[in-house]
Amino acid sequence: MFDHHSEAATDTRAAQKWIKVLSQYREPSALRSWFELGITIGPFVVLWVLAWASLSVSYWLTFAIALLNGAFLLRLFIIQHDCGHGAFFKSRNLSDWLGRVIGVLTLTPYDVWRRSHSMHHSASGNLGRRGMGDVHTLTVTEYYALSAINRLLYRLYRNPVVLFGLGPSYLFLMQNRLPLGFTEHVKYWVSAMATNAGILLGLAVILYFGGWMPIVLIFLPSTILAATAGVWLFYVQHQFETTHWEEEPEWQMHHAALHGSSHYVLPKVLQWATGNIGIHHVHHLYSRLPFYRLPQVLRDHADLANINRMTIRDSLKTARLHLWDEKTKRLLSFAQARLHYG
Repeated sequence: MFDHHSEAATDTRAAQKWIKVLSQYREPSALRSWFELGITIGPFVVLWVLAWASLSVSYWLTFAIALLNGAFLLRLFIIQHDCGHGAFFKSRNLSDWLGRVIGVLTLTPYDVWRRSHSMHHSASGNLGRRGMGDVHTLTVTEYYALSAINRLLYRLYRNPVVLFGLGPSYLFLMQNRLPLGFTEHVKYWVSAMATNAGILLGLAVILYFGGWMPIVLIFLPSTILAATAGVWLFYVQHQFETTHWEEEPEWQMHHAALHGSSHYVLPKVLQWATGNIGIHHVHHLYSRLPFYRLPQVLRDHADLANINRMTIRDSLKTARLHLWDEKTKRLLSFAQARLHYG
């Protein structure tokens, strides 16, 4: 007879064994970290200057340069992300202050984000602990228990136009301005307000010296592109058909980390721009690994490279998945759920 609990326990032990293996890659290299920061922030600044200078030549050229710079802004967010995990420098204090400075550029209050992201890692795949630092996901049963209006609202939320069109701009330009979820803590208000002050100061300087055009044609396009790419990456890293969700009694963090996160296989240039974050199953299993060590892990351990592989073509299909089916352990589309349970 098939023993689900026995198989789950075996998978859990296998996931836990990887922790010891991955710990060997944990130590960041100060030289490599400074180098990665330099080849990211350097081009970011240069492209900002070029885009500003091109305003007198062609607005379309300015816009194009700004879009290119969105890739470096996204990579800065990945460095900020590593700082939050204590993976970029051995010094926690140095990592935190670098993360706070970058947070002004990425419009993300570092201490608020670090806390919510830590909650995401500690509860990823746990059906009883949804709602903080994740993409809102209902089970089939929960969805059909909703009123008609709440079903409509959930369908609107999961619509790609909202999720990947309006959502990123709202999240980074507006929602991040307040420490939502942590409003009772002074520390997180300080983080949010200090970041807001830094953003406003930067925009004021740009407005004083260049007027509205640098904001409209450089700041907003690069920010929105980076935000949209970031939201898409976060989505496909956990929202795929065979992802992993369990109720509290059956949930195990290491198993959920390994099997509930994808390995997003990207072309080399995109892998570089996204700071290897597509190797997300390894990152979730051991978040203290510097992003520049993740490819080495896959080269050394082919078994990990073959878990939850997803190509760009595969990832496009995930946009139509909306509901977790606790019976089949699959993420379903609304149409699939209606066919089987509606």
